[in-house]
Amino acid sequence: MQDHVTPRRVVILGGGFAGLFAARALRRSPVAVTVVDRRAHHLFQPLLYQCASGILSEGQIAQPLRAVLRRHHNVSCLLAEATDVDVEARLVHARRPDGGAVAVPYDDLIVAVGMRQSYFGQDEFAAHAPGMKTLNDALDIRRRIYRAFEMAETAADDRERQQWLTFALVGGGPTGVELAGQIREIAGHTLDREFHTIDSARARVLLFEGSDEVLGAFGPRLAQRAARTLQHLGVELHLGTMVTDIDAQGLTVRDHDGKTTRFDARTVLWTAGVEAPPIATALARATGAQQDRAGRIAVEPDLTVPGHPEIRVTGDVMSLNRLPGLAEVAMQSGAYAGRLVRHAVEGRRKQPKPFTYLDLGSAAYIARGRAVVKAGPLHLSGFTGWLAWLFIHLAFLTGFRSRLGAVLSWSISFATSSRRERAFTTPDTGAPAAGPPEPKAPPPHP
Repeated sequence: MQDHVTPRRVVILGGGFAGLFAARALRRSPVAVTVVDRRAHHLFQPLLYQCASGILSEGQIAQPLRAVLRRHHNVSCLLAEATDVDVEARLVHARRPDGGAVAVPYDDLIVAVGMRQSYFGQDEFAAHAPGMKTLNDALDIRRRIYRAFEMAETAADDRERQQWLTFALVGGGPTGVELAGQIREIAGHTLDREFHTIDSARARVLLFEGSDEVLGAFGPRLAQRAARTLQHLGVELHLGTMVTDIDAQGLTVRDHDGKTTRFDARTVLWTAGVEAPPIATALARATGAQQDRAGRIAVEPDLTVPGHPEIRVTGDVMSLNRLPGLAEVAMQSGAYAGRLVRHAVEGRRKQPKPFTYLDLGSAAYIARGRAVVKAGPLHLSGFTGWLAWLFIHLAFLTGFRSRLGAVLSWSISFATSSRRERAFTTPDTGAPAAGPPEPKAPPPHP
């Protein structure tokens, strides 16, 4: 009779950069890995704004998790959302898409759930100002952007027309800057001469930021260059402002002096702030771990939760040494956590070295041929920055098909200003003329 040894069970929560790199680090280890994610795809989140603006398709920035991990024979994928962790029984409780519950046992747990959009306690803003953290968000924003121009074409009067041609973005970080630049390019170049009633180039793009500069994390010099580039494109910067109200017709902001101003805008997009998902709070409650203001979990230098060496927290949801929420941090921390599990399985008892982040820099795309890149002492902007941005994003896109498709799409967009991915859907509003009633289409994702 042959004895069967149950392999060590490793559960990874999240199929983003951190989760994917953790799974890859365990590829040849004698462990059974389960990746739990409520979405069936790995998303290249830094390029969401290019999907939203019509440059790239969904398939160029999102790959099925099972396809990405198909050669990792010790890895299985579970489509479910983690809801709680029983640290005594070492079980992850999750909810399947149909509402059914499932419990996943683990010997090692790697938490890589990322962050979600935060409205700083004003969650009612979400109905009128979608964020951009998921593929659904990007497709919703694409619909809102291109629909606005269509609605302006048939507006009843000049006031309504200008409301549809005004786009407001809240948040002057990389996402806000990138999206603002893209909308100005759409208005001034992509849609040029496509409409008869409106002049798309007259669209206003308003960018609101609570601090005194955009892209503050890039340093004063690059921040100033980015601001000048945005203003040259026609983006109106409103710095030192806080949003106090948002509705279907626009938003109200307050400046440092307490003065409030109302802006009419039918399209408001939220690109400010993140917070940890509920599973992070559940894990902190179960383990006694500390959380920061955004809900990130404080970890030891080896990324373990204090008192629980079997649980490691990685990526955006970990709080360690004020590390930024960048894709590169997620990749490196995920790979580190996976390697530590592999070393433990291989019997390496040596005290692991603390996690050390190698800063490869930050990049933000502003417009065609213009980007800013910060990598240590190296500061690039303009066309040189754009070339560096191009290389960085090609290097980390998942899959040859994604890279090839992105190069082709970028080449066409750069050479002609056209965008091939402008298709969007609207909900059905009319009833059928005859026959039995059809089920109503679901409302668009807010």
